[in-house]
Amino acid sequence: MIEDSETIEEFLAHGTSDVEEAVRKAAATEIMPRFRQLAAHEVDEKTGPHDLVTDADRKAEEYLTVTLGALLPGSVVVGEEAVHANPLTYEAIRGEAPVWIVDPVDGTRQFVHGNPGFCTLVALALGGEVLASWTYAPALDLFATAIRGGGAALDGVPLRSGSPAPDRPLEVATSHPDFTTDDEKRALLGLRTEGVRTRPCGSAGLEYLAVARGKLDATGFSWEAAWDHAAGLLLVEEAGGAHLTRAGEPFRITGGNALPFTAARDAATAHRVAGLLAGGA
Repeated sequence: MIEDSETIEEFLAHGTSDVEEAVRKAAATEIMPRFRQLAAHEVDEKTGPHDLVTDADRKAEEYLTVTLGALLPGSVVVGEEAVHANPLTYEAIRGEAPVWIVDPVDGTRQFVHGNPGFCTLVALALGGEVLASWTYAPALDLFATAIRGGGAALDGVPLRSGSPAPDRPLEVATSHPDFTTDDEKRALLGLRTEGVRTRPCGSAGLEYLAVARGKLDATGFSWEAAWDHAAGLLLVEEAGGAHLTRAGEPFRITGGNALPFTAARDAATAHRVAGLLAGGA
């Protein structure tokens, strides 16, 4: 736990293991016991049939809200489910207090269907800048971390995203058409060109991890919700990658971005993909 006189930097120098423990416990107690065990009454729709929430989402977020808030006195928690209940909660991301940004189950649709491709995402931000992130895929036994200026790691092993091979098409994961406006659809059509191969994205957190691991070249995402992006964007940055909106600017978790945007294995690929998105609009 941070002491009242400690800075966030001092906390991150020794407290990241406490955060990892909290994330693991949330998954062990609230998520994994419900994996492939969900009853019908434990699954609800939010905005439609592709936007689901489960008891695992709610209970894990409740656990993390209490635990993370206690680790860092004076911090606030912005969780996906809390924002759904009260959209004004999101404004804390733009405030002056340290903020934990939480997606308790990223990839709820996969979770509901018994697919292991889901994860828990936690990021710590201050003043709109992400300082640290934790990405945990419990069903896949993968845990990735990143500290701004301190690198990224997967299960304790440093991550480097590398660069795409020049002799093969770029592999890019993109937003599902159901979650894009007409303008965003036109922008994403810019990726339908020679030398680029696209596919629909799964869990955003796991797509970011794939970029950081060099297993995916880039993303093309069309929504701004910080809980989906904050942890993964820092992970990609610290692994050597970059992110840009179609206006050629880094993505801001505080919002107001020109969408779609990309996160890519290296700066050159980010510029290439962002240019294709701008040309398709």
